[in-house]
Amino acid sequence: MAQQVIEHELTAKAPPATVFALLADGSTWPSWSPLGSFELVHAGDGDPEGVGAVRIFRTGRVQSRERVVMAKPNERFCYELISGLAVRDYLATVRLQESGDRTVITWRSTFRAKVPGTGWIYRRQLSRFIGLTVNGLAAAAESQTLAGR
Repeated sequence: MAQQVIEHELTAKAPPATVFALLADGSTWPSWSPLGSFELVHAGDGDPEGVGAVRIFRTGRVQSRERVVMAKPNERFCYELISGLAVRDYLATVRLQESGDRTVITWRSTFRAKVPGTGWIYRRQLSRFIGLTVNGLAAAAESQTLAGR
């Protein structure tokens, strides 16, 4: 089955440290993304939500379990889906690139459908969801930046 790719890019009027802090703190995700709730079920190495952390996000009846696989402060945050959707090999990489007093956020997700012929459906739905998530992340970071001034 073909690998599906989703990529969204947006520039936030906020420094990378502010954006990364939101990404690395799962408890903030429900406030700026379409996700309904967050639960940390396994702490990461060194940092509770660092590499190895297992987090559960719920939205309606959907529950996704994700593992943090990379957390490079102010630069990159990656996680893999352990369970929750009919996809496999799901990996999300969020890259942060400083651009003056702004941050270019690039959110790239790749996966393969478990059921043949359904990849395009998941790609369409997840692309919409990730688009809302990136927009929410940028808005939250900008709001925090403005509040801090």
